[in-house]
Amino acid sequence: MKVLFMGTPDFAVECLKGLIDAQYDVCAVFTQPDKPRGRKMVMTPPDVKVYAMEHNIPVHQPVSLKNSESLDIIKGYEPDVIVVAAYGKLLPKDIINYPKYGCINVHGSILPKYRGAAPIQWSVINGDSETGVTTMQMNEGLDTGDILLIEKTPISLDDTAESVFDRLSKIGGELIVKTLRLAEAGKISPIKQNEEDSTYAPMLDKNISVIDWSKDALTIHNLIRGLYSWPIAQTTFGGKKLKIYKSDISDLKGEVGEVVSLSPLTIACGDKSVEILELQLEGKKRMDYKSFLLGHHIECGTNILED
Repeated sequence: MKVLFMGTPDFAVECLKGLIDAQYDVCAVFTQPDKPRGRKMVMTPPDVKVYAMEHNIPVHQPVSLKNSESLDIIKGYEPDVIVVAAYGKLLPKDIINYPKYGCINVHGSILPKYRGAAPIQWSVINGDSETGVTTMQMNEGLDTGDILLIEKTPISLDDTAESVFDRLSKIGGELIVKTLRLAEAGKISPIKQNEEDSTYAPMLDKNISVIDWSKDALTIHNLIRGLYSWPIAQTTFGGKKLKIYKSDISDLKGEVGEVVSLSPLTIACGDKSVEILELQLEGKKRMDYKSFLLGHHIECGTNILED
């Protein structure tokens, strides 16, 4: 089976790696154009491009797929199937319908829940106890195609979006190989999604990162976990932004925003309180709470919302 692969970030690399390790003929890779990153805005290639070039696979980075040129390139490779994993672009009908086995998407949720750009982060933010990877026969909608296979995994209260992301990427690399083998053998039965159960997982932005301390401890803890490692949950301290990377829940109570313990640094919220274990004050390095307290005099009873 000849495979044309479409993907962009590190989540997609594991899928591409799985195909290569399973000795599929990956004839070409489509990925997003290089983009400027970091403070110096250095033009940086997508992770998938780097991995593909290391394996001498031709790479294409069209700005748009909505033209005949992209379809002509695809037809030139004569793929039997197009595998898509976090590519970042909707595929037009002509491309979806071209390969013998169509286009198969690897999606980081248990569809139809969490269609959209950030399914992994929202599953953690919403406090789900499990998530998974779905392989799906693509159509023209946004993650609306028929379900092929699903592999589930639990989410613990210690998980972050990053740890779940890493786990799901490995599951995705295994599941796409299993899906292709069953499809080629004619042993897979697509299942239509139940539209009534569908939810949407929009792209993250920094507007959701500000902590509302009037909410309950579990909601705040889930937000901190779900926004790691971007954009990072934040509050204020001394008039500066304070990013919170790692937290836990405490049964201690107090006024909303009140420091109720220094071991560890614990802030009261709507019901209980949240332990702040790793943090970063604006203009400073990331550190654990002990290092932070060595450089900042804070007393129990201080209210961070009154700075």
